[in-house]
Amino acid sequence: MEKVKELVFATNNAHKLAEARAIAGDRFRIVSLAEIGCHDDIPETSDTLAGNALQKARWVRDHYGCDCFADDTGLMVDALDGAPGVMSARYAGPGHDSSANMARLLRELEGADNRHAHFTTVIALCLDGEEHLFEGRVDGTIARTPSGNSGFGYDPIFIADETGVSFADMTPEAKNSISHRGRAMAALGKYLCGE
Repeated sequence: MEKVKELVFATNNAHKLAEARAIAGDRFRIVSLAEIGCHDDIPETSDTLAGNALQKARWVRDHYGCDCFADDTGLMVDALDGAPGVMSARYAGPGHDSSANMARLLRELEGADNRHAHFTTVIALCLDGEEHLFEGRVDGTIARTPSGNSGFGYDPIFIADETGVSFADMTPEAKNSISHRGRAMAALGKYLCGE
C-alpha cells in the first residue's frame, strides 16, 4: 500500500486547516505548523497573493526542511478597485478581526449598486526542490447584511454566484466544493496525484 504523502500547511488557522483536511481527504495528510514545532511569526510582506504564499512556503522549507504549501487569499470588490485584496485579513487593522473587517467593508459599500466581488486563493507548493503555484477563484456579490453561522472571515457577507446564498449559510462540504480555496486545493491535489 502506498504511503500517504505528508505535507506541512504553513498555517495554524484552525478553520483553514479543517477546510484543507476535508478537501484533501485521504489523498495526503495535512500537518500544521504547530505539529512541526513552528510557532514563529512568518512574514507576509508581498503586495500580491502569490508573493505572500511563496514567501510563507519558502520560509518553512528553509527553516524546517519540510515539503510545504502555503496559501494567501484575498477578497476583491469591484466597487472598491479590488480592495481589500491582499489586505483582506488585516483590512480593519493588524488584529485579523473578521467582524471588524466585515463592518468596514459594509460601511465602504453603503449605497453602492455594484456589489460584485470575487475571492481568489493562491497556493504555493515547495516540493522536492521545486516550486509550483495553484489558483482558485469564485465570483459572487457582497450582501448588505451578514447571514449564516458557518464558515469564517467574510463568509457571512459573500454570496457565491453558483448558490445565491452566503458561504456562511452553506454546509462546509457544499462550500468546499465551489470555494476559492477548494478549487486551489483541488488543483494542488491533482498535481500531487499526478493527474
